[in-house]
Amino acid sequence: MIALNVVPRFQLSLGLRAGGSIIGAREAALLQGIEQTKSIKEGAKLAGVSYRTAWATVRTMQQALGRPVVQSRTGGPGGGASVLTEDARELLRFYQDLHRQLDERLDQAFSQATAKP
Repeated sequence: MIALNVVPRFQLSLGLRAGGSIIGAREAALLQGIEQTKSIKEGAKLAGVSYRTAWATVRTMQQALGRPVVQSRTGGPGGGASVLTEDARELLRFYQDLHRQLDERLDQAFSQATAKP
C-alpha cells in the first residue's frame, strides 16, 4: 500500500535528437529570472546559481540551439540590460506549458492508481 504522504514527482528536460539537454528545471528558472529582472546576474540569484554558471548555461543553450538566447546591452546612461530573445521566450513558454500538462496528467494517473476500489 502507498503511504498517504507519497506524491509523484518527475523531472522534465528537452534536448536535441543528437543528444544533450537544452532546457530543464535549472535552465527554465534561469531564463525566467533573466526575464523578470532584465539581468543575468540577478536572474542567476533568483535561480540559485552563480553568475559564472548562468553565463555557461546561456552559452551552452545558444550553442545547442544555434542562435542567441539572451541579448545584452552594456551599461551607460540608461544602464545595462539583458533580455531573452523571442526564441528563448517561446522555448521557456513551451517548456512551462508541457511541464504543467504532464504534471496534471501525472496527478490524475496517481489518483487513479491509488484510488480504493
